[in-house]
Amino acid sequence: MDSSIDFSIERWDRVKEAHRLWWANELPRPLIHVALHGAPSRRTPALHSFKEFTSFYGSDVLAAEVVDSWDAQLSGIRWMGDGFPVVLPNFGPGVAAAFLGCRMENGVDTVWFHPPAALELKDLRFEFDPRNPAFLWIQELVATAARRWDGRVQVAMTDIGCNLDVVASFRPSEQLLLDLYDCPDEVRRLGWEVHRTWWEAFDALSKAAQPNPGYSTWCPVFSADPMYILQCDFCYMIGPDMFDEFVKPELAASAKRLKNSMYHLDGPGELVHLDSLLTIPELGCVQWIPGAGQPPMTDWPQVYRKIRAAGKKIQVYGLDALDAVARQIGTARGIVAIVNAHVDEEPAIRERLKKYGVEP
Repeated sequence: MDSSIDFSIERWDRVKEAHRLWWANELPRPLIHVALHGAPSRRTPALHSFKEFTSFYGSDVLAAEVVDSWDAQLSGIRWMGDGFPVVLPNFGPGVAAAFLGCRMENGVDTVWFHPPAALELKDLRFEFDPRNPAFLWIQELVATAARRWDGRVQVAMTDIGCNLDVVASFRPSEQLLLDLYDCPDEVRRLGWEVHRTWWEAFDALSKAAQPNPGYSTWCPVFSADPMYILQCDFCYMIGPDMFDEFVKPELAASAKRLKNSMYHLDGPGELVHLDSLLTIPELGCVQWIPGAGQPPMTDWPQVYRKIRAAGKKIQVYGLDALDAVARQIGTARGIVAIVNAHVDEEPAIRERLKKYGVEP
């Protein structure tokens, strides 16, 4: 099949080195991933149009056809700065629930997971099955993509989820809140069973994606070594004591096992856990998302100053956010900005990259 992805091995070498230095706190500037959409493509159209959620293609669509639609979409993108070509096998947040038996249902703009049966907490058992249909579907996709591009495109890790978010798919969340009081030992047991499943899936999918430039996630930050963006949306509904008891130990264990890690801090309800998160030594970076109805990410200087004071890196979206946060914390060093724009904006973005000493 033809491919017109415009990204050389030499550019990959520069991107890898910039990210290596950034993770090592040795890059004297911010990391800026720029993807310019709307560029003319030289390749023939794919059989299927690109779909943000990979599950929307349907399991009857061949893996090679899905990958070809990814290739066609990438051929219309130009990368600037520290940007790089990357695809995400997107089956919704917390797809480990499907690996453990939940049924996937495509929504309007997301994927839902429904348990196979209503079971008591004590009757739930989570064990990774490499023959699970959902897992095999994703495994085939990443392996097909790896063969197609032979290390020229980063195949990102699917959104596996986290321990209590996955458990909540089987309860649901309202019941799990009561479980924390009624049967805490069972909640802890299931959380660690999800943890083991998570790592078995992570390792198996990482192996299937070879040759791969390195590691990335739904947030396109690159690492040559194992990396993931950790999260626990369920913790929005619990206090600091329960977070430290049921969530933090697993996050800390995963951060310690990963070479590089980020945390997806989602909404004001999670800010109560920030101090605790920042005490995890191996957690390298925090992504703060205020959420719908909240002031924009540029209006939270106290959050960014706290993150920086703890020695952690910061991830933001857009060059305006990069400018604002850099002013608030006194430096742009240690920040990574993800920028998605139209190719018509290239001249203006080129000038803004020069301001930070980033080669366009």
